[in-house]
Amino acid sequence: MRDLTLRAIATPRLARIPLAFLVGLALAMGAAPYELWAVALLGLVGAFWIFIALGPRRRAFLTGWTVGFGYFVFSLGWITEPFQVDAAVTGWMAPFALVLMAAGLGLFWGAAFWAAARSPRPLIALVVLWCAAEMARGYLLTGFPWGMVGYLWAPVPAIQWVSIVGSYGLTFLTLDLAAVLAVALHGRDRRMLALGAAGFVLLLGGGLWLTPAPQDLSERPVVRLVQPNAPQDEKWNPEMVPVFFERQLRLTGQPVADSLPAPSLVVWPETALPWLLHRAREPLDMVSEAAGDVPVALGIQRRDEEGRYYNSMVLMQGDGSLAETYDKHHLVPFGEYMPAASLFAHVNISGLAQRAAGGYSAGPGPQLIDLGVLGTALPLICYEAVFPQDVNGAPGRADLLLHLTNDAWFGTWSGPYQHLSQSRIRAIEQRLPMLRAANTGVSAVIDGAGRVMAQRTLGEAGVVDARVPPPMAPSFYATTGDLPFFLLLLVLIGAVFIPNNRIPIDPRLNRP
Repeated sequence: MRDLTLRAIATPRLARIPLAFLVGLALAMGAAPYELWAVALLGLVGAFWIFIALGPRRRAFLTGWTVGFGYFVFSLGWITEPFQVDAAVTGWMAPFALVLMAAGLGLFWGAAFWAAARSPRPLIALVVLWCAAEMARGYLLTGFPWGMVGYLWAPVPAIQWVSIVGSYGLTFLTLDLAAVLAVALHGRDRRMLALGAAGFVLLLGGGLWLTPAPQDLSERPVVRLVQPNAPQDEKWNPEMVPVFFERQLRLTGQPVADSLPAPSLVVWPETALPWLLHRAREPLDMVSEAAGDVPVALGIQRRDEEGRYYNSMVLMQGDGSLAETYDKHHLVPFGEYMPAASLFAHVNISGLAQRAAGGYSAGPGPQLIDLGVLGTALPLICYEAVFPQDVNGAPGRADLLLHLTNDAWFGTWSGPYQHLSQSRIRAIEQRLPMLRAANTGVSAVIDGAGRVMAQRTLGEAGVVDARVPPPMAPSFYATTGDLPFFLLLLVLIGAVFIPNNRIPIDPRLNRP
């Protein structure tokens, strides 16, 4: 009777698809700024619950795609914001961009459901293949791992597991838990419910155990993060350029609180200077004068001798000389560069941040820079901070992560908070502090446990003056990266397609 009731709800096409969409919306409630992780977990359980009652295989893809579409169309609502900056020209693209992005990313989840339904052990296969789909989403076609399933734990201690298994590993554990709970609820199986409860306690309790103790910061050097709060639709306006520049100079030179020593570093956000580097000597001298003898790291665009443009960060010493230059290497497709630029030019579509035909050029890759008393830093510009592999791909172990971003592109609702949340997760994965300077916010100093030690509110001009937490011992994930889990995933993918008579397994996990 229970099975018939479930099938009556979930199997008919007109009921199943809206239910799958609602499940996706519930899962999206785990993302910032809501961070309703329990609702998100229930949504994930609901996805497996629907899968158990699927019936015909031909419906699996549509169900998985619909769950994904519901999740992405709600959690990625900020995607429309960049198109509103110049609404007269690009505003018409906003709804199409959101729908197409959600529909495209939903294909990964639809493919996982479709393939799992054809496995001899479909429920286990869905756990494995859904995780594989999330990993593929983070790597294929330049990758877009924004909002991974495992991030629903960001507000609670379970997120500390990323220091051991990484974000993809935590996604796998989360899917495992949801599948077990779905089986328990579907069959009212007390043993499976006990197993699910034990897994839940292990994730939360283990996360508490993995959380490092607070560090002594009393003798640590101080950093100043400058947040000018320049709205994107005004940032490049010739009349507003001097206003925002003067604001940053004033914030740079204002006195530090009596309880803190002078800063050892000042950080301005991404593209903080509106001039190309080779034309910015006078503004750079003014920045150096405002900072006194303190080094300044700031975002600026530059052009090389071949005419290529870069989204860059420079480190200026106290005497005004340029000591380091980093060029962003993981660019935003259709934002910072145009794939097939010449083709799109025929229909008058260009990148939102484009400076030349085809947009920015990519830098050579991750690099370390020397920050003196603060140690070495791994620079990250904008959404490079959402890629675990970019941070893990550094040529050596840094002492801190230095994140410069312009989140004015993301609006004032969900985007900036989701970006901050994923920045916290990068710090936890590596057990490294992060200094995060954001144009409109949220600028923050984060320690290696992901704790926000100091921050400036979104949409507010000001500074963050705070002591820099020391680096913690390298995490297991920082040492191994994604390779061990990727190899394990390959083995599991093979295993779920081996015929049942070759591998004995609990029949309750062979559903549907």
